[in-house]
Amino acid sequence: MKLSVREMNKGDIEDFVQYWLNASDQYLLDLGVDLKKRPTREQIEKLVNDQIGVAMEKRKAYFLTWLYDNKSIGCSNLNQIEYGKRAFMHLHIWDYMNRKKGFGAALIKKSLPFYFKNLKLQEVYCEPYALNPAPNKVVEKIGFTFIKQYLTVPGASNFEQMVNQWKLTRADYESIMAKNKNR
Repeated sequence: MKLSVREMNKGDIEDFVQYWLNASDQYLLDLGVDLKKRPTREQIEKLVNDQIGVAMEKRKAYFLTWLYDNKSIGCSNLNQIEYGKRAFMHLHIWDYMNRKKGFGAALIKKSLPFYFKNLKLQEVYCEPYALNPAPNKVVEKIGFTFIKQYLTVPGASNFEQMVNQWKLTRADYESIMAKNKNR
């Protein structure tokens, strides 16, 4: 079993599109998605295509593909990027067969160097739906610090919901990477 991460390329976009288009209504609701705001194929393709090849300092979003034995199984992305300062992380394992296997923590750890190095970030935030236990557990396990729980509409495709705000500082990231090297 080999887990790896790479920057999302044009060949990965269709898998990302299919994830959104084929997800059950209940699954999307569990993520906090407002079904009336579900993104279209065109919106998803444009979102990713418009950022591929853009200079890091000018990125509005940054997409990574998660791989299991060289097959794409999910992604992580950042938005609300303030280059050199902070950004907000999202994570998705596309196929339910690959969920609840511990892949999330390993793949996020492999994603963090892309985020902190390429975007020169000082902080990465993650704000999962408070009622979605999986992402909340995984970011805590990795070493993100819980900041607060609050009511918001966290994204263009979401309904108003309680989210848990988690933060990972550059110092925390460097500590995590140092521990991984010593193993």
